[in-house]
Amino acid sequence: MNKRYSFKQNEIENIINHFGKDFYEKVLKDIEVYADIWTLTSFQLIPSYSAKLVFKCFSKNFGSVVLKIGKSSSEEIVTEFNTLFQYNGRRFCRVFDADIENGVILEECVQPGNPLRNESSLDKRLSVFCSLFEGLHIPPARAEIYPTYTEWVDRITEYMSKRQDCKELYLHMKKAKEICLSVSTLYSQKMLLHGDFHHDNILLGNDGEYIIIDPKGVIGDPVFDVPRFILNEFGDEITTELYKKINDIICILEKNFNIPNDILKKCLYVETAMGICWMVEDGSTPEEFPNLIKIVAFAETILNT
Repeated sequence: MNKRYSFKQNEIENIINHFGKDFYEKVLKDIEVYADIWTLTSFQLIPSYSAKLVFKCFSKNFGSVVLKIGKSSSEEIVTEFNTLFQYNGRRFCRVFDADIENGVILEECVQPGNPLRNESSLDKRLSVFCSLFEGLHIPPARAEIYPTYTEWVDRITEYMSKRQDCKELYLHMKKAKEICLSVSTLYSQKMLLHGDFHHDNILLGNDGEYIIIDPKGVIGDPVFDVPRFILNEFGDEITTELYKKINDIICILEKNFNIPNDILKKCLYVETAMGICWMVEDGSTPEEFPNLIKIVAFAETILNT
């Protein structure tokens, strides 16, 4: 039994189902090793099974921290660590240490950590996002370690071209790729982007200021770091009210960032198509495809108006 953290049976099953038994065994060892190295106690698993396992814990050396455990030589760990290291606590959470080769990273735990999603006022959410975004992006110190945004688009388009069960989504992604390439000729800065800049990655700190967490780390023009926020303002239902809300958001962002309305709509369509196709790649079932198509079609409707 792991003396630092005892996994519940359902947690064990989720880890093995998502990552495999070898990864579960790695996690057990890593918790022991890094608890000693970084004086970690009070482990609490955050039930998110994406590219890595995430624990909140306490460090005698650093205070409240987040421990992330990925696969060895994980690209996600490499890019996240280097992004946080380069931003060095400027609007982002701090990174304290890492074992990159083993896929382990130790970061600041933002407290109280309420996500921007919990803020009920749309005006406030927009204000926070705009203040964090404005003047945020910097050139990468080591561009070669990061993917580019257009590479992301190319890769998922290639993947979708081989799927025989969702041609409609592939056609959306193919169109999105063409749009992305046209936008990137006009907006061609090569800056270090967050890559997943949305409400749940913007947390309230103890001084009342919001802090950015969980960067993917990707190279591209800052215009491509805008649409994920808009996408997260989509509701569960596609309605006339939602259509008006999203258009209003785009108008506000256009004014604040001086990015033309049509460019923001194009970026939103690209991001929506890519995000939905990632869901397909991650295992969405054919029964879910009609609803996924509706979401991309909604972004297309906004694009065409």
